[in-house]
Amino acid sequence: MFDLVIRNGTVVTASDVTQCDIGIRGERIVMLGESLPAGRDEIDAAGLYVMPGGIDSHVHLAQPSGDGIVMADGFESGTRSALMGGNTTVLPFCLQQKGQTLREALTAYHALAEGNCLTDVSFHLIITDPTAGVLGQEIPALVEDGYTSLKVFMTYEGMRLHDNEILATLDAARTSGALVMVHCENEDAIRFLIGKHEEAGDVSPLAHATTRPVAAEREATHRALSLAEIVDVPIVIVHVSNREAMEEIDRARKRGVKVFGETCPQYLMLTADDLDREGWEGAKFVCSPPPRDEASKAACWQGLEQGIFDLYSSDHCPFRFDDPAGKLNDKGKTSFRWIPNGIPGVETRLPILFSEGVMKGRIDLSRFVALTSTNHAKLYGLYPRKGTIAVGSDADVTLWDPKAHRTIHNADLHHGADYTPYEGLEVQGWPVSVILRGRVMVKDGVLAADPGSGTYLRRKRSRS
Repeated sequence: MFDLVIRNGTVVTASDVTQCDIGIRGERIVMLGESLPAGRDEIDAAGLYVMPGGIDSHVHLAQPSGDGIVMADGFESGTRSALMGGNTTVLPFCLQQKGQTLREALTAYHALAEGNCLTDVSFHLIITDPTAGVLGQEIPALVEDGYTSLKVFMTYEGMRLHDNEILATLDAARTSGALVMVHCENEDAIRFLIGKHEEAGDVSPLAHATTRPVAAEREATHRALSLAEIVDVPIVIVHVSNREAMEEIDRARKRGVKVFGETCPQYLMLTADDLDREGWEGAKFVCSPPPRDEASKAACWQGLEQGIFDLYSSDHCPFRFDDPAGKLNDKGKTSFRWIPNGIPGVETRLPILFSEGVMKGRIDLSRFVALTSTNHAKLYGLYPRKGTIAVGSDADVTLWDPKAHRTIHNADLHHGADYTPYEGLEVQGWPVSVILRGRVMVKDGVLAADPGSGTYLRRKRSRS
């Protein structure tokens, strides 16, 4: 007998849309077909889309953010918010601080996550101190232990790596089989422009956008791709915000560089004008790279439609707005320089793309599943356990009501931030029930599980 049968739904994967029932036993999908035998529990999914649980592979939770600054989400609130938005797996970052070993950083992050997660989780490793021991010993050992992705920054003093350090990290990734994600912005150009703005007394939130122009992202993207080409290793260019950076990715692919592109909701829905709101409200929209203009938004939609982007992630990096430990800290109220970079978005990621993408005809259902789940699983070593609906896969399933109309209000969301950048946005389509490894976690829009239901995932090397 099945433990759970999902009947009468329209099952959507990255390759097919079909009508069938799903039989679940334990944590796995064990049968797909018509008129399956009865289960101990059953869900009637008539009129609903039945999709793999979302995988958000770009999430910041409980991350150290500077003196006196506290991230709004730890693992409990962050994974709760992810779950209620239709996600069953998130990949947060484990930040290595200067002077710290990767093992020390991981021990601290695992302690924060243990017993608190409502989705499955797996960590990317942020490399800020690429010592000989980190590169030659820790990375190879950790990749064998299932930590198969790294991230490097080309911006943020104290976190950025210089080109020689990036090359060394890419080389360590090549020999160990890790996949490297790169945040592409030119820190020297940004620091130069910050100085010019400060000399002119231009310190409003909008200055955050004008000190991080498209050219700084485009140049760094070209440089990251050139470094990857030199080492001959695949890379992921994360949170791309504009056509110029997209063109660099396209040109590199035509040269034979193996590169994957990612964009995020803020680059589809926001512009730099949002940073220019009355008073200090623009601080709510400060993130890096910043939102651009209407032409850039249109370009990013084209990138999703035409295949420049393989991934659609939230880059959920939440801070409270009206809080001395958040956006309006003592320094943050005086200059854009001290406003914590990042916005919340893990819960609204999927509804925004479903509404603006699928329901408006920009992408089809299978492309939605690929961008939000399957490609993440394949790229980060979780497929076919995650990211699809197939016999033998984990029973991670989200049921979507395409007729549901919702207006996004922060009061209805489950993250720890006191605002959403998408306040008042009307969307069509919403995840109504979410199943994690065979367990109903959200039933008819109501949380039905406790923290600790999620598990840590050891990953394989990328299927890139």
